[in-house]
Amino acid sequence: MTTLLLVFFTTTQLFALTSLALLVSGRAVHVNTCRSYCGNITIDYPFALRSGCGHPGFRDLLFCMNDVLMFHITSGSYRVLDIDYAYQALTLDDPHMSTCESIVLGGKGNGFAIEHWRAPYLNPAADNVFMLLGCSAQSPLFQGFPSKHLPCRNVSGMGCEEYYWCSAWGVFGPKKLGSGSGPPECCAVPFEAIKAINLTRLECEGYSSAYSLAPLREIGPGGWSYGIRVRYSVQGNEFCRACEATGGACGYGSDGVRELCLCGSSNSTSNCDSARPDIKPKKLLLKFICYFLFLKIENRIF
Repeated sequence: MTTLLLVFFTTTQLFALTSLALLVSGRAVHVNTCRSYCGNITIDYPFALRSGCGHPGFRDLLFCMNDVLMFHITSGSYRVLDIDYAYQALTLDDPHMSTCESIVLGGKGNGFAIEHWRAPYLNPAADNVFMLLGCSAQSPLFQGFPSKHLPCRNVSGMGCEEYYWCSAWGVFGPKKLGSGSGPPECCAVPFEAIKAINLTRLECEGYSSAYSLAPLREIGPGGWSYGIRVRYSVQGNEFCRACEATGGACGYGSDGVRELCLCGSSNSTSNCDSARPDIKPKKLLLKFICYFLFLKIENRIF
């Protein structure tokens, strides 16, 4: 009986000692206050819905409206269909973008153009093709035509020659490249070739966008994935890793530029350990208490 009481007493003290260690150390269990959800999509670093959370290069970018995640840039608003954190990509939908089933003209589409300061962080994927539709002969795309080489080309096996096979084109009767004296009704380009898909500036009536998820290759435009695949990147992510390792959440200051480690009631420009100046005295107190309790336990056992 005495042995059982001693074991119970010893176990209780050890439990109390462990709890005290967590309390005195000041190291809280990490709860990411910046992570959030919109519908079935998780919003995590470098993105955020709360002001001050995430990377400053992605601030004021995402908004949740009635459980629908929206992506807003200078060219317009898009619905976010997916955020792939493993491959660092977002999939966007523009309701006024043409697909294989419907051609949308009248210059209603957003196209895609981002603010210059966001360019280092966001750009359409290299395997994303933009097919510009109904562009005028005076469009910057066709300056110098026909003597000058057109920028139109296939991207990852997708282009206008294949797109013309879509049923939606039966209504319009497209003028294919080289079939007449004027420019084609469809011109496929990679984003890098023109840096911005601005339908007004390019004098185009509409556009379509499709992307390829290599190594899967769908045969024919009816099997393409329609939407805008945007790649994102964060250079020098060591700051955020160090912040999260000490129980913080990654964010930025009121200037919208300076990165901060959010540590509950205080913030730090490095990590949460540096935001707790009283940790060292507490650690000394912890060592003293541990040594005292160890001596008591040892004396009772022996």
